[in-house]
Amino acid sequence: MSVTYQDSNARMSQVAVHNGTVYLAGQVPTDASAAMRGQTEQVLARIDQLLAQAGTTKEYLLSAQIWVTSMAEFDQMNAAWDAWVVPGRPPVRAAVEAKLAKPEWKVEIMVIAALPEA
Repeated sequence: MSVTYQDSNARMSQVAVHNGTVYLAGQVPTDASAAMRGQTEQVLARIDQLLAQAGTTKEYLLSAQIWVTSMAEFDQMNAAWDAWVVPGRPPVRAAVEAKLAKPEWKVEIMVIAALPEA
C-alpha cells in the first residue's frame, strides 16, 4: 500500500492519502484579526481546497477534531460549521477548548475524509 503526501515541508504535510482515506493536518486561519466565526470560515474554506486537491469533498467527511481557544465563542464556531457541513452527512466530531500555537488563532480544525469510489 502506498502513501502519498501533499504540501509537505521538512516538518509536516498538509495532506496524506492512504488506502482511500484522506488525512488533513490541523488547519488554522490566515487572517487572525477576524472574529471566531470569520476564522472558522477561513479554516473551512482551506479544508475545502485541500480536500479538492486530494480528490474528495466535504460530502465524504468521516471525522473532525476541533480546537477552540474559548468555549465562550463556541456558538460562533458552530454557526460557521453548521452552515458549511453537508446536511445529512455530518462527520463524527470532537471539539475541545485548548491553547493553540499562536495566541491570535481562535480555532484549528483537522479532518479525515474518504475518497469517492470510482
